Amino acid sequence: MKKQEWLRHRKKVWQLGLLLVVFIWFLRMVSGINDWRTASRDSAGIAPLPAETPEAVVQVYAARTFNWRGTFAVHTWVAVKEKNAAKYTTYQVVGWQLGWKGTAVSVREDIPDRYWYGAKPELIEELRGAKAEKAIPKIKKAVADYPYGSVYHAWPGPNSNTFVSYIVRNVDELTVELPPHAIGKDWSENFIEKAESGRGIRLSLYGVLGLTVGLAEGIEFNVLGLNFGLDFYRPALKLPLIGRLGLKDKPLD
Repeated sequence: MKKQEWLRHRKKVWQLGLLLVVFIWFLRMVSGINDWRTASRDSAGIAPLPAETPEAVVQVYAARTFNWRGTFAVHTWVAVKEKNAAKYTTYQVVGWQLGWKGTAVSVREDIPDRYWYGAKPELIEELRGAKAEKAIPKIKKAVADYPYGSVYHAWPGPNSNTFVSYIVRNVDELTVELPPHAIGKDWSENFIEKAESGRGIRLSLYGVLGLTVGLAEGIEFNVLGLNFGLDFYRPALKLPLIGRLGLKDKPLD
């Protein structure tokens, strides 16, 4: 292939990619959810009701971020119900509370599976019973030890996904990876860390450039916070903006 012809094809790929971004953004803008005050914060009906579920429960959720930002990324959080507890406790990072509360880390009794300002949450991992009971103290410790609560940057991090990734990597019972469009999950001050699944490694230059290789993760490249990769364990293509194309991700057996 001649150089001019190759450049022409490359230009077409970039044009198609830009068109896809604009199209997704347009669909989200015309959805009518433009005011956070009126956007749904109701339960999605995913989490088991405490009155019907005495066993301990741990859940990890992801939902598209509000308004145009949802074109690019998801927001993640963790919900916990201890054995025989009447309510769930949610753990997440919300940047807007940093200015008045001094920390972006939010710990509160709440509905675990709320719509994230109009976006329906997706359950990406769940633990129940003895496994959840074992994980809950570790989750609480990870939340208490999280070192970036006083800092928040939507890109490249630390942000809400940095927080949940930190929890997952410090709780052995949690073995699923965060979605590829969880921007900020790869942010870290450490160049080398274990992967979220616990069976692999992650190399990261402050979330701007990186590489993750693991059993659950497959191989994933991070370029400017955008993730591209292949999952071999649950075959799928990983893409920025879109997420996974292929089999649904699941925790390691």
